[in-house]
Amino acid sequence: MNQPLSYVHPEAKIARNVVVEPFVTIAKNVEIGEGTWIGSNVSIMEGARIGKNCRIFPGAVIAAIPQDLKFDGEDTLAIIGDNTTVRECVTINRGTKSKQKTVVGNNCLLMAYVHVAHDCILGNNIILGNATQLAGEVIIDDYAILSGIVAVHQFCHIGSHTMISGGSLVRKDVPPFIKAAREPLNYAGVNSIGLRRRGFSNEKINEIQDVFRFLFLKSLNNQQAIERIEAEMDASDERDEILLFVRNSKRGIIKGYNPE
Repeated sequence: MNQPLSYVHPEAKIARNVVVEPFVTIAKNVEIGEGTWIGSNVSIMEGARIGKNCRIFPGAVIAAIPQDLKFDGEDTLAIIGDNTTVRECVTINRGTKSKQKTVVGNNCLLMAYVHVAHDCILGNNIILGNATQLAGEVIIDDYAILSGIVAVHQFCHIGSHTMISGGSLVRKDVPPFIKAAREPLNYAGVNSIGLRRRGFSNEKINEIQDVFRFLFLKSLNNQQAIERIEAEMDASDERDEILLFVRNSKRGIIKGYNPE
């Protein structure tokens, strides 16, 4: 790495084969792993930890201080895993004293103009569509896909293998394995296409559908649905993941579709 038209703080830890294009600014207390490409006009601020083989496109800002009035200058991080792509003008803020870090996992794609606020925790293999906006302390589990212009309320939890329709407003937690759409956001079926692409059998997908029939289609409250599911369905990893998600939801989960 030798780019005279960029500024790299001498204390930054940059792997030798990182490519830094012109007009990049890299502050101190930054670490960037091998094989990563940093496009022109990217700003990487204090507290950034960027993994191997990432691609950061022009205009992105990584590890800016949180847009949180309670932030008091504490030493926090913004962590990006390996093989993640951050497209043009994405902003990823670092954490606050709440969690000390903002995390984007491995093999993620954050499309143009995405915002990831302080203390968000994103798993692996996640796709965020253009202009999707995450408020503070949002959790998104592995393999979730949020289409373009999705806005997620602070503290929401989005489960694994979910698919959320473009333009959605996410105000409640979204359980794993489902599609969510409409306004207000609600259950739109199991994400069967995504699950098949990831190796789930038809038998397993049918089992997941049976769980959500109790939760969303039988006019039961969540506790009644959980009791019926545990009484009438055999335990499995997927069944138990859904039940644990519902039990641990702090904001409450989205509702089933009611055309009335």
